[in-house]
Amino acid sequence: MTFETLKPQVETIISDNKLSTDDKLLQICQLLETHIDYYNWVGFYFKNGDKDELKLGPYVGEPTDHIIIPFGKGICGQVAVSNQNFVVPDVAAQDNYIACSITVKAEIVIPIFVNGENFGQIDIDSSTPDPFTETDERFLEFVCETVSKLF
Repeated sequence: MTFETLKPQVETIISDNKLSTDDKLLQICQLLETHIDYYNWVGFYFKNGDKDELKLGPYVGEPTDHIIIPFGKGICGQVAVSNQNFVVPDVAAQDNYIACSITVKAEIVIPIFVNGENFGQIDIDSSTPDPFTETDERFLEFVCETVSKLF
């Protein structure tokens, strides 16, 4: 399934008034993890109130101990500070990487902006080395922009 065919499905999930916000986010995680074979862990992190940390939201994949991530720590924590996409082709080459699983080879994190502020992010781990392209980035920016309408 291509990114272009997934976009309307993401929009349909977001516009489903019968689902809670968490259910919508979980369904997006499931959609991406199911249809993109190198998306092995898909989850959302959100700013934890007024604290300088992220809190894990809905996700699909192996359980993680990283429920709370301080700003600046790991790839997600760095995106919370930089407000920039972060594509990591090889997590072993990153000094400030928080290992979730020995099977993770690459990671991509894209921020979610609400009213111009970094509100959260989508985090995707892959067990495939260097799988993420600019097309992944553009698609995930679309996902984050669509998700931002929930908040």
